[in-house]
Amino acid sequence: MLKRIRLFGDPVLRTAAEPVTDFDLELRNLVRDLTETMREASGVGLAAPQIGVGLRVFTYHVDDEEYGHLINPVLELTGDPEEDDEGCLSIPGLQFPTPRAPRAIATGFSMHGEPVRIEGTELLARCVQHETDHLDGILFIDRLDARQRKLAMKAIREAEWNGEPAPKVKLSPHSTQHIS
Repeated sequence: MLKRIRLFGDPVLRTAAEPVTDFDLELRNLVRDLTETMREASGVGLAAPQIGVGLRVFTYHVDDEEYGHLINPVLELTGDPEEDDEGCLSIPGLQFPTPRAPRAIATGFSMHGEPVRIEGTELLARCVQHETDHLDGILFIDRLDARQRKLAMKAIREAEWNGEPAPKVKLSPHSTQHIS
């Protein structure tokens, strides 16, 4: 079932998610909902907090490979951070150069409780780092340098999806000339 993606400002995005302890039908339904919602939004990853669920679960779909998911991820990162443009379904339409390790190994579990290991570079490494950050209440803008973060916050404030739409300027029907 498609779920509403929570946007920047929703407190669930800043709350650390709880570890999954029950590998049951409810968890399998969550993985299905995350996958369907991510696919519909044309994302490369989606974490459970982004749909309002505070559990350590994310799905991914990178480089047209098979859809995958990871539960209770633990990351091992290698290499000096590299910057590349990064965006987020919870901060739609915006991308900023975000530093990430170039290689990642993510271990965790499948929805059936089986051990999973994901080894990735480039986009896959960036994706598992981004989604694991979501599970810790961290957004990609938190990783930006001060200058880029300031630009990101300005763009978020001006985004039409952030609260009220940007105000439209209307011409007054009244004269603006002072009459004495």
